[in-house]
Amino acid sequence: MTNVSIETPDGPIDALLSLPHGAGPRPGVVVVHDAIGYRPDNEATSARIAAAGFVTITPNLYSRGGRARCVTRVFRELLSQRGRALDDILAARDHLLSLPQCSGSVGVVGFCMGGHFALVLSPKGFGASAPFYGTPLPRHLSETLDGACPIVASFGRRDPIGIGAPAQLRKVVEGKGIPADIKVYPHAGHSFANKLPGQPLIRIAGFGYNDAATEDAYQRVFTFFNEHLAAR
Repeated sequence: MTNVSIETPDGPIDALLSLPHGAGPRPGVVVVHDAIGYRPDNEATSARIAAAGFVTITPNLYSRGGRARCVTRVFRELLSQRGRALDDILAARDHLLSLPQCSGSVGVVGFCMGGHFALVLSPKGFGASAPFYGTPLPRHLSETLDGACPIVASFGRRDPIGIGAPAQLRKVVEGKGIPADIKVYPHAGHSFANKLPGQPLIRIAGFGYNDAATEDAYQRVFTFFNEHLAAR
């Protein structure tokens, strides 16, 4: 895993780049971090996805001033579906495409806030999208998913901000004929695949890491990506 600088329309930002072992080229994956942007968790996520055989990059959406200064702007851009944060993610995708280790097909994985980004950007040149609890779902979901790539989505039934989201997403993708795998984990809550600080406290609010759900969700994502990214 290395720290790299990637060029964006608004200047360079930093990112984590992880390369898989073995001969390439391999499909790429852009990882969009959650609202916390906790670096140890980002590193563990990047390493896991690379170990599964994907060239993996995690752009730091808080590069321009740190989390406290940037989080409001990033959320505003997420809700409006335009702005520097979206440009940064697309620049990370283009950076992967420029690498000889990348096969030319790229998926996007996102967590919480990042899962919302993964849905918003699913029609923007990605081969597959994997939102983890990207709740609340984007406004005007049907219009947002016009032309979307295949989607593999994972939710926790105990997520207090995800009530109704899986059914709503399933209805839209079925109506549009978008290939999809949507699963709800009954014993998991929000951020079930993120090892964030303060686990005992955040579990009280319906958040927290769940190992069984995490393992199953990643296996579904990797199977789905191997199918849809290899075909591009």
